[in-house]
Amino acid sequence: MKINSLRDLYIEQLHDLYDAENQLIRALPKMAKESSAEELKQGIEEHLEQTRGHVERLEEIFERIGEDPKGEKCKAMEGLVKEGSAILSEDMEEDTKDAAIIAAAQRVEHYEIAGYGTAKTYARLLGEDEDAELLEQTLQEEKETDQKLTELADDINVQAAEGEDQETDAEADETSTPRRTRKGSGKRAA
Repeated sequence: MKINSLRDLYIEQLHDLYDAENQLIRALPKMAKESSAEELKQGIEEHLEQTRGHVERLEEIFERIGEDPKGEKCKAMEGLVKEGSAILSEDMEEDTKDAAIIAAAQRVEHYEIAGYGTAKTYARLLGEDEDAELLEQTLQEEKETDQKLTELADDINVQAAEGEDQETDAEADETSTPRRTRKGSGKRAA
């Protein structure tokens, strides 16, 4: 598609979001399956259902503006999904893998937040107020998902760090090298 106007750019952004969301629909079940933390698994499964709703909203917009939703592949999402898939194939401790899944998921959310924010702005400038409302709704859901991931990371990242400290302590016990730790913090003293 040749981009000659803001409207063309808006449609191109919608195509990008549509393909990105469809790539996620294929990727999220794999992420959920590899998650060991029940809250993370449940959050990913809930976001999968939400993502299906995002696709429906985009299809509604495409129908209203008389455009086919199919467009070029979203290369950015393709890269993010490949990166996430690489994480899933790594041999890691469960808590560490969950922390890595959260990091990959937040990269995706930040990409989507940027995309929906941009598309919403274009819709408003073009007088597509109904589109802008739908895009705003999805934008808010993406922000909420990012916030939930941040809250999950607060616990899961700590668990991953504690697991690492326990491994380090076990290695120290094996080599009889004493390690000093601060009481109750789970961190080594400086």
